[in-house]
Amino acid sequence: MGLTGEQLLEVFAAYNQQIWPVQILAYILAIGAVMLAFKKVRWGSPLILAVLAFFWLWVALLFWLPSTAQGFTIGYAFLALFLIEGLLLLYQTIKLKITFGTSKQVYTIAGLVMVFYTMIGYPLIGLLIGHRYPYTALIGLFPCPLALFTFGMLLLSGSIIPISLLLIPSFWGLSAVMWISIGIWEDIGLLLGSIVGVYLILQRNKKLRGDDRVSEAWSLNLHGKVG
Repeated sequence: MGLTGEQLLEVFAAYNQQIWPVQILAYILAIGAVMLAFKKVRWGSPLILAVLAFFWLWVALLFWLPSTAQGFTIGYAFLALFLIEGLLLLYQTIKLKITFGTSKQVYTIAGLVMVFYTMIGYPLIGLLIGHRYPYTALIGLFPCPLALFTFGMLLLSGSIIPISLLLIPSFWGLSAVMWISIGIWEDIGLLLGSIVGVYLILQRNKKLRGDDRVSEAWSLNLHGKVG
């Protein structure tokens, strides 16, 4: 790819300046999504998924698409991936199968750590290592913080998460190795968070499927006794 850390930071700076003040809206939407995850609000879960879908589609069309026009050819692949993830999340808002709310403490704590890292950790670490605004990636509007934020929010769900929703964020989480290698040290959080996030979500999926089978078996047995 031949991209250096300095070149990537210049891209961040130009992009931040072009989209200002959308960063404020992104923080409002992200904070609102987290609050909805802890409140029993009608349509709260679809709204959270809609926020995630909006972020993925935004990054696809307003971060990656312009980069392809500037000759960043691999950006076409990234554009497709982020577009697909955004559409998958949008589909889930209609399907109404994923619900959010507090579950076991370990999932909630891990999810909140990831969310707060995207909100505070990215800009703070960037500040400490010299990546001051506008040379910093912010929540919802940049690929790496968005992937970690997605894992964090999915951990705040109490439902089985389709594997299809995890594939692209997982791939992007592993791509953090590449970004770290060119000096974007903030993405260490993405690399670690994606590994932990996938493990915990798959573990919870397995447990929830097991609980469903036990519940179904108990129901059938009870029905047989009553009959």
